[in-house]
Amino acid sequence: MALHFLVESSTEAAIGDLVSLTGAEAKHAAVVRRLRVGEAVTVGDGAGVWLTGLAEEVSPTRVDVRVTGRVEHPSASPRVVLVQALAKGDRDELAVQAACELGVDEIVPWQASRSVSRWEGAKAAKGRERWASIVREAAKQAHRAWVPEVTAPVSTVQLAARAATQRVLLLDPTASVRLSEVRPDGRDLVLVVGPEGGISDEELSRLTDAGAERVLLGDTVLRTSTAGPAAIAVLSVALGRW
Repeated sequence: MALHFLVESSTEAAIGDLVSLTGAEAKHAAVVRRLRVGEAVTVGDGAGVWLTGLAEEVSPTRVDVRVTGRVEHPSASPRVVLVQALAKGDRDELAVQAACELGVDEIVPWQASRSVSRWEGAKAAKGRERWASIVREAAKQAHRAWVPEVTAPVSTVQLAARAATQRVLLLDPTASVRLSEVRPDGRDLVLVVGPEGGISDEELSRLTDAGAERVLLGDTVLRTSTAGPAAIAVLSVALGRW
C-alpha cells in the first residue's frame, strides 16, 4: 500500500499538477518514512480530496508529488459521533486514537461530573489541540479521506441539546436495550461514553429527559478507553460500513 500524507489545507490540484508537502509532513516523509523519488504515494486534504501521485523531489523541507489521479469522497451520512468523557492518564487519548482508526466522524470532549481530569482555562485549548493531533496521525495511519473534527469541550447541558436533532446513545451497563439492536433512522448517531466512574444518575436523568437513549454494549463492563471504539464497531456493521 502506498504511503499516505496530508496537506495543510484543502487542495484544488488536478491530474498533472504538483502538490508540495512542507514542514513536519515533509520531514516525516523524507526522514522517517524514507520516501524516495519515483515512489507512489497518496495525498489527502482531510476533507474528502484523495490524490494519487509519484514523488518527484524529496527533501526534509519539501516533497513534491506529481498528481496522477484525483477522487473526491463525500462526507459520511449519517455520521457517527463519539462524546468521550475526559479520563485520567492517557485512557481518553487511547479511545480517541482507536475511534478515529475505526471510522468515527466527530469527537467531542465531555467534562463529565465524575471526570478526574479537568480541562479549565488554557488547559482546554491545549487538550483539544492534543486530541486533534492524535486524530490527524490516526487518520493518516488508517488512510482516511476525512479527518474527524475535534470540537471544544462540552458540558452536560450542551450535550443534552444535541438530543433535539441527533440520536444520542448513552452507553450504560444497566440499560435493557442492546446497542446491537439499535436500527439507524437517518439521524447522526452520538455515542456517549462516561469516565472511569461512569455516568452519574443526575447526568443520566438530564440526558434521557432530553431524548437520549440508554443502551447496553455487552455483558461485561469495558474501560472508558475501549467502550467507544467497541461501540463504533457495532454501529459500523449496522450502517453497512463494514
